[in-house]
Amino acid sequence: MVQKTIIFLWVAVMLLSSCAHQFGETGISKPDEYTRTFEAKERVILKAVARLIEEKNNGDKVSIDFVNNRVDSDYVVSDDWRTKTSARVTRLNWKECKVTLAITTEKKTQTGWEMRRLLGKKQYDSFFSLLELKIYEEMANVE
Repeated sequence: MVQKTIIFLWVAVMLLSSCAHQFGETGISKPDEYTRTFEAKERVILKAVARLIEEKNNGDKVSIDFVNNRVDSDYVVSDDWRTKTSARVTRLNWKECKVTLAITTEKKTQTGWEMRRLLGKKQYDSFFSLLELKIYEEMANVE
């Protein structure tokens, strides 16, 4: 019984370690985009997105474009990585808006900056969950 457990653990460690070198190694030509629908007005959502980007340090110099319903940031650099965030808000009907989010991550290489897939659906879902809380906070601040 003990021998089977040791073999199982050894196989599990080998499988996990074989995938470890792939973290952030997937090169991409354009950033992934994910969408989520919220029940709020565009202005509230835009302010909430901007606050969340600043709080989570997912970009630098965050700007809100109320005319085109966009939030964009400049790159924030950390070691050999840099990140920026963009979001578009689209009105669907009188009570719902769609938020399209793209977080661009790039790794510094010998040839320059290369776009990499660092975040997956789970991380975007986490961002959207936090965004929902920020939207409620913004709605509470609106007079």
